[in-house]
Amino acid sequence: MAGAKLTPSPSEIDPDVKTEATKTPEEPTWVHPSLPIRTMGSFGSDAGQRCQEEYSMDSTNAQVQVEFYVNENTFKERLKLFFIKNQRSSLRIRLFNLSLKLLTCALYVLRVSLDYPEQLQGDAVVTVALISFLEAMLLTYLSYKGNIWEQIFQISFILEMINTVPFIITIFWPPLRNIFIPVFLNCWLAKCALENMINDLHRAIQRTHSAMFNQVLILICTLLCLVFTGACGIQHLERAGKNLTLFNSLYFCIVTFSTVGYGDVTPHIWPSQLLVVILICVALVVLPLQFEELAYLWMERQKSGGNYSRHRAQTEKHAVLCVSSLKIDLLMDFLNEFYAHPRLQDYYVVILCPTEMDIQVRRILQIPLWSQRVIYLQGSALKDTDLMRAKMDDAEACFILSSRNEVDRTAADHQTILRAWAVKDFAPNCPLYVQILKPENKFHVKFADHVVCEEEFKYAMLALNCVCPATSTLVTLLVHTSRGQEGQLSPEQWQRTYGRCSGNEVYHIRLGDSKFFGEYDGKSFTYASFHAHKKYGVCLIGVKREDNKSILLNPGPRHIMAAPDTCYYINITKEENSAFIFKQEEKDKKGLPVAGLYDAPSRLPVHSIIASMGTVAMDLQNPADPPEDSSKLSLPTENGAGSRRPSIGPVLEIADSSSILPCDLLSDQSEDETSQSEEEGKDVVENFVKGYPPNSPYIGSSPTLCHLLPQKASFCCLRLDKKCNHNSFEDAKAYGFKNKLIIVSAETAGNGLYNFIVPLRAYYRPRKELNPIVLLLDYPPDNHFLEAICCFPMVYFMAGTIDNLDNLLQCGIIYADNLVVVDKESTMSAEEDYMADAKTIVNVQTMFRLFPSLSIITELTHPSNMRFMQFRAKDCYSLALSKLEKIERDKGSNLAFMFRLPFAAGRVFSISMLDTLLYQSFVKDYMIPIARLLLGLDTTPGSGYLCAMKVTEEDLWIRTYGRLFQKLCSSSAEIPIGIYRTESHMFSSSESQVSINVDDPVGDEPRDSRREPWKKTAHRNSTASDQSEHPLLRKKSLQWARRLSRKNTKPPTRTERISQQRLNLYRRSERQELSELVKNRMKHLGLPTVGYDEMNDHQNTLSYVLINPPPDTMLELNDIV
Repeated sequence: MAGAKLTPSPSEIDPDVKTEATKTPEEPTWVHPSLPIRTMGSFGSDAGQRCQEEYSMDSTNAQVQVEFYVNENTFKERLKLFFIKNQRSSLRIRLFNLSLKLLTCALYVLRVSLDYPEQLQGDAVVTVALISFLEAMLLTYLSYKGNIWEQIFQISFILEMINTVPFIITIFWPPLRNIFIPVFLNCWLAKCALENMINDLHRAIQRTHSAMFNQVLILICTLLCLVFTGACGIQHLERAGKNLTLFNSLYFCIVTFSTVGYGDVTPHIWPSQLLVVILICVALVVLPLQFEELAYLWMERQKSGGNYSRHRAQTEKHAVLCVSSLKIDLLMDFLNEFYAHPRLQDYYVVILCPTEMDIQVRRILQIPLWSQRVIYLQGSALKDTDLMRAKMDDAEACFILSSRNEVDRTAADHQTILRAWAVKDFAPNCPLYVQILKPENKFHVKFADHVVCEEEFKYAMLALNCVCPATSTLVTLLVHTSRGQEGQLSPEQWQRTYGRCSGNEVYHIRLGDSKFFGEYDGKSFTYASFHAHKKYGVCLIGVKREDNKSILLNPGPRHIMAAPDTCYYINITKEENSAFIFKQEEKDKKGLPVAGLYDAPSRLPVHSIIASMGTVAMDLQNPADPPEDSSKLSLPTENGAGSRRPSIGPVLEIADSSSILPCDLLSDQSEDETSQSEEEGKDVVENFVKGYPPNSPYIGSSPTLCHLLPQKASFCCLRLDKKCNHNSFEDAKAYGFKNKLIIVSAETAGNGLYNFIVPLRAYYRPRKELNPIVLLLDYPPDNHFLEAICCFPMVYFMAGTIDNLDNLLQCGIIYADNLVVVDKESTMSAEEDYMADAKTIVNVQTMFRLFPSLSIITELTHPSNMRFMQFRAKDCYSLALSKLEKIERDKGSNLAFMFRLPFAAGRVFSISMLDTLLYQSFVKDYMIPIARLLLGLDTTPGSGYLCAMKVTEEDLWIRTYGRLFQKLCSSSAEIPIGIYRTESHMFSSSESQVSINVDDPVGDEPRDSRREPWKKTAHRNSTASDQSEHPLLRKKSLQWARRLSRKNTKPPTRTERISQQRLNLYRRSERQELSELVKNRMKHLGLPTVGYDEMNDHQNTLSYVLINPPPDTMLELNDIV
């Protein structure tokens, strides 16, 4: 390196001596921090004094200013910087060089066309040649790297010398101007200059992924140069022959290279013919290589997806979907839900994925419906260049989804977090919609506009499924966009009703702008909800004040509606898309309600569960525990106990202050305590207190008021199957639980299980109805998890698996009402994607056969596998439902799986069905807060909760759902939002009739005690009209089943009846064998076999959810509200 030459200093001679700047004696001596500092001893002080004397005597130790990069100050480096290194200046040089070459070619064409070489080959041509020569020599000098011959034998240098040196010689020897110089070869130099100019241009504007454009440009330039060279060469050589014009030569070259070959113009002398042969050989070698490179780049561009143009990003709206791997199911769910909203029809979807597009996705994106809307880009969200390709800074939204099929879900979350950080860093103003898997990782992405934690929602829904059946189905249908047209062509009444009600969604509107709710300004929330449902059929479920960001679900009669309030309601469509047709009410009509679309053709004895939103709310609503009979609807007392026609009290416009209960959340004086008749039960209840869980397993969990133990339980007491110093119980039977168990089977005790326990121990759950929770874990939990759950009452764990019958019996499965099977992380990834659920499905099917009366709630990875739950290959009705699902899928339904009996009954759930919750948040930003409030993940002061209530025989006087709505609003200020109904279907051997039985899936008493009331109920319902309507339903059901399953319509023969009877006997024998197996294992384990009722079979029931049914929907006997 060039630089100032300095004399050696002591620091250069002795590396241990550090150079110091000249300083005054008053300044302290600075010591390098890595050197030891000596503070004591004479040796150290003497050495320091000697060093200071030496430094002061040596003048070379003065501070020296050092200049850096002095090598770039030379004349050659400055020229190189201007001509080569600097992007903008080199671009100008390339452009100037290109102009010179094109000018020489144009002068040659003009010279040939006018055919006056002596006049045109003058000073202009010589000047251009001289400039080109000097530029070529300068660039050769600047690019010289030690090998002169490598520079000289370059093709571009040789062509430059051929086209410039003769012209320079003519300056000194004028007669040489008449010599022919192939100036047309400058077209190849112009081609090279154009390529270099394009490269510099791309560097200057920082444009990436331009290889495709460069290759196309190279191919076009190569073709033009071949044609131009051939035309000029043939024209010159044919001067000795036929003397072709330049146009004829160009015509001949184009006809020849296009392989047409008319033969009307041909070269006649051998030099021109030889030139044609050479050009054809060159074309046969060069052009295929160019086309091969172009095809390769085209294929690579198809894989990577190219770019999303800046002009389109500024004029059109687009959203970006970032995923680690794109599967066809995920893509179709996103596209169907995203484009289901009318306002998003003009949006583009840009998919940014690091993996190559698979064949199925490629086929989908080639469909015209999606090819004009969806753009696939292969790239990483962690690269700014890929984010720039997707124009992330101009995007309307960015959806970042986690890969839930990964074995290590924590690693998948880490990737999602990095993607979210990268997008936020690149485009701070782009709205983020993030999906996270583990709740402990949620706080890393709190900056996102909307976050959905998969395990939080999953465990909360599975928990509510145990106390409010089919909560997962209810929420899934609410967050899916549908018009309610599914199943409308089915002859089955329940399918038409269920399909129609599935079209209900949550919408919002400002009260002052609403025709539904505008007239209730100044009225109570309960009054507005009831009358809006009665008049318009919409269900008002929540409200938000203008000055408050929190949404309140059913704030109760205390809340007075105001014009600026935002109302949230459930309806088939939003109010803006509704037309209002007013009809005269028939006030004199006292008989049965008018049969509508929702009315069943007969009064079948069925079960229903009406999920209602209670009014017990933190700090504002009734804080005490619900009374003992809060789950029942009692008769009104206005007309006296003996009145035959009881009435329902009106819903008050403004609630009476005397009816509002005091708000003492921590009060223990609740009615369910004082109403306990058994002293043991009373002692148990008094051991519970209300409070917030002291230990949260992860950061970001919402505090919820729960029933807690006065003192934390010891870790040894949480083990169900092992006794300790505090108790001697070793199985569930020994504990003597009053209520049925809830068993959860999971692989590990993740933090998500905490969200399963909290909703079941929330303060608004009646204390006497708390179900014991048993966690059946493949691997024992760690102390951190036990510390979080040891404060909850009646929560236990046990190490075991569901495929081990002994473990199931020890954890008390015969005393359980619900078994929740959580999808295991280790089985989520399989060689064949849809086989990830194989082990879970087979294990659940085994339990379904061993314990038919048990309600099994299963989580699956893939929703399409739910058809294998409770699989019965020879069931005609199940096969008919399979046909119906295929029909709905062919129609383009987003909810084709909704008619599968396990899903309709809430017995199966897949977390992927909740992906639409995140997608809908782009249009409905309130969907995630409403879903969290419904599931109990968040608690807002003044907001309600989800619960279920029971309707008994004494409540049949209510008759319709509309009157039930009024009853609940006027008595307890509760808002019903749907009905869960169960019908029992059983096909006989000949399939000629359907026997319908009543089955109570949530009753605590054994089945034998429910048979007599059912007979009594069935007798009361066996009216003349019912007897005439039942055969009609049976006939329609069987016709529909036979038609869809393509069965023979002829009457069954005697042989068929005998074979069916043998099959029934075989099934009974199989049930007996399974029963003996279970009882033998129970005896081996020392467990009593009294509680195992092998004949209690719930396998022939179908259940479904009716969301916001119309007011005239009839309530049936033995409904559960």
